[in-house]
Amino acid sequence: MNAILVTGAHGQLGRRVVALAAERGSGAQVLAYSSADLDITDPDAVAVVVSAGATVINCAAYTAVDAAETDEARAMAVNADGPRNLARACGRVGARLIHISTDYVFDGTATEPYDVDAKTAPQSAYGRTKLAGELAVREELPEAVVVRTAWVYDNTGKNFVTTMQRLESERDTLSVVNDQIGSPTFAFDLASGLLEIEADPTVVGRTLHYTNAGQASWFDLARAVFAHIGADAERVQPCSSAEYVVPAPRPAYSVLSPTAWVDAGLTPARPWSAALTAALTQSR
Repeated sequence: MNAILVTGAHGQLGRRVVALAAERGSGAQVLAYSSADLDITDPDAVAVVVSAGATVINCAAYTAVDAAETDEARAMAVNADGPRNLARACGRVGARLIHISTDYVFDGTATEPYDVDAKTAPQSAYGRTKLAGELAVREELPEAVVVRTAWVYDNTGKNFVTTMQRLESERDTLSVVNDQIGSPTFAFDLASGLLEIEADPTVVGRTLHYTNAGQASWFDLARAVFAHIGADAERVQPCSSAEYVVPAPRPAYSVLSPTAWVDAGLTPARPWSAALTAALTQSR
């Protein structure tokens, strides 16, 4: 029996992949490894768990964008050396690899959605380490699938959407940046897309983009959250990125084109507003 091996299984996306894989009951054994269970920066540890015929879905990542500015060596170890170890192990035994990357590999200066072959030019330590991970995977295992995504959230845990729900009950008003544009992506939908790739052995050697359809600013998303939970959306006020200073630069525009995803015969993602409604009502 083939296995689905999920790294970063206790993270926001990893939890969704594990739960959905088990729920769908494809017959594959689902092996869930948290960062405590498996250190992907240890090549020997990785080699032990990757078996022939398995599909590895790498959800493990160093995602603390601001912290990476002063901790780039650790971010590089997790985001580049770790994926290299996974790709090398998969290549040795004949396993598949689906690796998750990010919109941060681009410079954020575009005015139309980034195609998969658009020029990469990361502007932050996090982006540099994630691009290094993509390149390492391609070098070690050309048949791997790299899936870039952006603005991922879930209806539990710590993320933008749950933070907005919490702040609604704590503050009379709040300011949210309105000059960063992207595509909010429900972790459940992304997990579904990754498992669709896992179920289709013809999808190999590709870089793909997956986000929910459409675009919004963080301000738009915050107001949508307020509206969905019955709060006054006017309590969310716009501000500029210059007014909200953080250590790592954020892409001003990070909308990813779904063209390659659709061309691969995969199911198009639903609009971000519909996904948000599902997330907030827990209806999927």
